[in-house]
Amino acid sequence: MKRTSLDFEGFFDVRLTTDDAQAAQMTLSPGQSTGGPDNFHAESDQWCYVASGEGRATVDGGEVRFEAGDLLVIEAGETHEIENDGDEPLETLNLYVPPDY
Repeated sequence: MKRTSLDFEGFFDVRLTTDDAQAAQMTLSPGQSTGGPDNFHAESDQWCYVASGEGRATVDGGEVRFEAGDLLVIEAGETHEIENDGDEPLETLNLYVPPDY
């Protein structure tokens, strides 16, 4: 068994990794974004749970709004960008299956 805590300090931090999956926390300040039209994970699905805040995801050119409590799945190979277009920090827990980082 492995155990860690989430603190959402900093931008991106891998918190736990096994042979099959990886968990990372990410915090985006208001107006900040990450990724873009060239960003993708070739072999990993990214499960993104929105712990707090709100924003917009652009996945393969389509836009989706999200807010705290939402769960997004970005499948392997899909290009994506995550943007905090709200007024509060955007905090997400991201699971990469299999590990990517």
